[in-house]
Amino acid sequence: MLTDSEIEELFCDLESDRVERKESASDGDRIRQAICAFANDLPNYGKPGVIFIGQRDDGSCAKLEIDDRLLQKLGGWRSDGNIQPFPMMSVARKTINDCAVVVIVVEPSDNPPVRADGRTWIRVGPRRGLATPQEEQRLIEKRRWGNLPFDQQGVRGATLDDLDLVRFRLEYLPSIISRDTLEQNGRTIEQQLLGLRLVRPDLTPTVAALLLLGKDTQGFFPGAFIQWRRVNGTAIADDTIDERRIVGTVIDQALRVDAFLETAITQSLVVHVGKHERTATYPLVALQQIVRNALMHRNYEGTNAPVRVTWLEDRIEILSPGGPYGSVTIDNIGKPGATDYRNPTLAEAFRAYRLVERFGVGFLISREALLNNGNPELELQAVPTYVNVTIRKAT
Repeated sequence: MLTDSEIEELFCDLESDRVERKESASDGDRIRQAICAFANDLPNYGKPGVIFIGQRDDGSCAKLEIDDRLLQKLGGWRSDGNIQPFPMMSVARKTINDCAVVVIVVEPSDNPPVRADGRTWIRVGPRRGLATPQEEQRLIEKRRWGNLPFDQQGVRGATLDDLDLVRFRLEYLPSIISRDTLEQNGRTIEQQLLGLRLVRPDLTPTVAALLLLGKDTQGFFPGAFIQWRRVNGTAIADDTIDERRIVGTVIDQALRVDAFLETAITQSLVVHVGKHERTATYPLVALQQIVRNALMHRNYEGTNAPVRVTWLEDRIEILSPGGPYGSVTIDNIGKPGATDYRNPTLAEAFRAYRLVERFGVGFLISREALLNNGNPELELQAVPTYVNVTIRKAT
């Protein structure tokens, strides 16, 4: 990270191509593009880039009012899903030469290309623009492969024949890459797969590729499915009424499980003076958020355990293999601001398919839906080996 003296030096250096200046935070798109460009570090400086918000291009002070809400908003851009993979950045308020500014320090990414809204932005000298296929290839060559998360590791024995490349072209690419980039695309399918972290340099498919596009996902990951079980009673050991395996890619599972979740929702008519209301035993959106979180955040490494959805007479329990990860701990899981990603490529895909609206709000959405529907507060149990969420029926 940069020292205060280094930040002050960059603040005064109007010629540095490691700096962008903005009078205000009103143009969020351009600020995200700048974050993306500095994270990509195409010139390979190996040093952070800095965005000063509250300073004009001529170096004068814009006298910007800076409060906690602005800092939280800008800091939230790191993990709201608009920039993928998540950049390493810090946001702070500083006063330099009597000028109050927001300082965004962006570290070079170990895992380029980094995209903002489906576009790869770069900065070379004074130019900030979209990367060409050749420039994107240079970014890929900068990756530090040994530092990548499990879902970006190659799977021994897998080949491109194990991937549904038709689905990749027709469904996955348009969901994750902007239309204008696709229209100008001169990349081969191998370059596209490599750029999206779905294959290694030797074209070996990654874990994420087989989970998202595999023709036989469970053949490579036997535990990568949802076990749906309906129980005749209120104890896990009670008799099973129905049990299913929901298989396919993780995207297929997320969509197919909705039909099973809907079977658990019954409607009742509540009569009030002058009006009638229908209430559900469970709000569908709460169940969807928790199950999708389980698929997105579960541990796929070294386990054959499935995601378990158990429907009992008084509640639904959703168990995800693997405990909290990274900055999310047993103590802060489910709390606002506690966000990290064991499987960042899967997370990127879930957002691209609109299975999650934005990152870090799944529990918040679920809690609000439960409150509005009259259900008790969700119960969350986290241990090092699993996370279990209990949603109780509305009474």
